[in-house]
Amino acid sequence: MASNTLGARLLRRKPVATLIAESEGKDALPAGAPEEGGRSGIHLRRSIGLWQLSSIGIGATIGTGIFFVLNSAVPSAGPAVIISFVIAAVTAGLTALCYAEMASAIPVSGSSYSYAYATLGEGVAFAVGICLLMEYGVSASAIAVSWAEYLNKFFDLAFGFQIPERFAGAPDATHWFNLPALLLVAMVCVLLVRGVSESVKVNAAMVGIKILILLLFIGVALTGFHSGNLTPFMPLGIGGVQVAASSIFFSFIGLDAVSTAGEEVKNPRRTLPLAIIISLVVVTLLYILVALAGIGAQPWEKFDGQEAGLAQILQDITGQSWPAMVFAIGAIISIFSITLVVIYGQTRILYSMGRDGMLPKRFAQLSPRTGTPIWNTIVVGVGVGALAAFIPLEKLADITSLGTLIAFSVVSIGVIVLRRTQPDLPRGFKVPGYPVVPVLSVAFCVYLITGLHADTFEAGGVALVIALAVYFGYSIKHSKLESAEQPAEAGAAVDSTADSKLG
Repeated sequence: MASNTLGARLLRRKPVATLIAESEGKDALPAGAPEEGGRSGIHLRRSIGLWQLSSIGIGATIGTGIFFVLNSAVPSAGPAVIISFVIAAVTAGLTALCYAEMASAIPVSGSSYSYAYATLGEGVAFAVGICLLMEYGVSASAIAVSWAEYLNKFFDLAFGFQIPERFAGAPDATHWFNLPALLLVAMVCVLLVRGVSESVKVNAAMVGIKILILLLFIGVALTGFHSGNLTPFMPLGIGGVQVAASSIFFSFIGLDAVSTAGEEVKNPRRTLPLAIIISLVVVTLLYILVALAGIGAQPWEKFDGQEAGLAQILQDITGQSWPAMVFAIGAIISIFSITLVVIYGQTRILYSMGRDGMLPKRFAQLSPRTGTPIWNTIVVGVGVGALAAFIPLEKLADITSLGTLIAFSVVSIGVIVLRRTQPDLPRGFKVPGYPVVPVLSVAFCVYLITGLHADTFEAGGVALVIALAVYFGYSIKHSKLESAEQPAEAGAAVDSTADSKLG
């Protein structure tokens, strides 16, 4: 009867064997669990290789931050934003090692939600799932807003016109809504509905273009490098460096996005950790080089409020429009790929939560033809599109950082728990320097969380209230683990009644 207590329900864990078996379309729930209706053996298809998976991580991480986060981070830290990128990268690096181990041990969809369910229990897993949904949804919205800025920059340079102001921004005194951002989300959802194989191939091609475009920026920006732009190096103090690092961190969401593809990867125990580490190395090098080149090319005060900032820097340095136009085209293509990956990640988290009964099972329904969660993707598209069309960019980044940091902390703690509870579980990768690395990862995440703005925690509090309402109103009663326990409890009640009659 202990399983009836609230504490026991919150702490019940989903066996790793069950997670893996479900990813293969099998039923491996505890004895007595009812059959899941509507699946009929349909499951996500393993069609993603190492380069395609690495492209998911690189694609989601590079563009999320570098194409627009400098405009919000540099005013907080000045030239010392370079240190902010290093702090964020070190935190991400420590956590990436933990992600690599968890992904190789539990190669399923759902990312840190699934890892938390296997290690820390249902209550923590649900909270992490809500954080991830918030993280991915808000991140995709912020990226879509940035896409509108670069699209306008391209139209201006190429054709001499811009999208009417009323349709190019979140509602305020001059804007009605952000039409380009809404169209971007719609195009991404159409591609995802068609199938994962097509989506990851398109993304891989776009990532290649993105890397070339950023290398172009670094090369041109360095020709306009002035060391005087780096002084004073830390005009806003170490506190500004922390604030900027906290805001920047959401751009490392791509590391989590890699693990959301766990059920669609070939040879996942080897491919997942390799892709995570490759993504981290490539992204960190490009982030720091772009930040250094950009800061050296123009005074840090000019970044505040600058739209399509990197393209503008190229135009100012060369005095010509073509480098900025080429960069704007690259940014348009690149940001499309970022939005594609981030929305993909959110649909897979919803899929996992629906499969577990944490959300209505319709979120876990797959199309027999494409093997994708079509209804799920449409719901995500509507939500992300609404945020992108009607919420200002500066309100979105910090909220995403909070969700990312919480999810990363949970993964690092999960590594320690899983090492203790299942030391013999097959792992394709193990964290070096255990347990120091997971502990440092959590410490760095906590440090960055304390640097977020106060209104970020207010938004997080609202999300927590919503999560509690959904969990206690729906999830705790519909959880598949709850369903699995009911027959046993009913049987125990019958036995108790029979015993009393015999007495």
